[in-house]
Amino acid sequence: MTLDEGLSPVGRETLHDRVYAQLRRSLINGMFDAGDFLRIVDLAEKLQTSTMPVREALRRLISEQALEALPNRTVRVPLITRERLDDLAHARTMIEGQMVALAMPHLTAKDFRILRQINSDCDRAFEDHSADVGYQTSELNQQFHFHIYHAARSQVLIPIVESLWLQSGPYIRTAAHIHDKQGGRAATNHHWALIDALERREQEAAVLALSNDISRSFDLIRGTLDANVAQTGEDARYG
Repeated sequence: MTLDEGLSPVGRETLHDRVYAQLRRSLINGMFDAGDFLRIVDLAEKLQTSTMPVREALRRLISEQALEALPNRTVRVPLITRERLDDLAHARTMIEGQMVALAMPHLTAKDFRILRQINSDCDRAFEDHSADVGYQTSELNQQFHFHIYHAARSQVLIPIVESLWLQSGPYIRTAAHIHDKQGGRAATNHHWALIDALERREQEAAVLALSNDISRSFDLIRGTLDANVAQTGEDARYG
């Protein structure tokens, strides 16, 4: 990615937290590719701040496994491997499926109107094909899911889900690239199925729709990794 994507200057109030929040949001929304190197000086220049808050933000993101520190003191977005892909897919399906089940009794007619509006906005964004469509659709996708998850009313599970999304950002970005090349059904298809199941209070169908939605992105990458292994005979990775 270029540093112009998804990043903007930050103000001086609580500078360390604001820098961290911007970088964290950009990672969650898939604004960085797996294998990207993040250079402190470049980030500080783009964010119009000193290197100290950037350095601290990167340290925090490394501790959250969203970034990795290499022996030469550089910081990198982790490469995509089959092992990490399968682990993240399993964890997200298991924990977010539980969030959907917990949220179901608390969702109201107003919530369903909001979810439908977000999904309609996302459909229109996909049809737009503008330069920043990836950022728009990622933001809307996050709004959609977390509107449901916050209805679960679990202060313990929300940070866990956020951590999983933080680690999944590069995977979602890669899956979007693959989908753009291959085509296929609309990315919001499973969202509509999830809304319908939640509104009918059908827990099994809702969890299945959520699982299909999560698996969709990971399956796109898994298929490409498997094809590369078949071609080269070596373990494949992105980045």
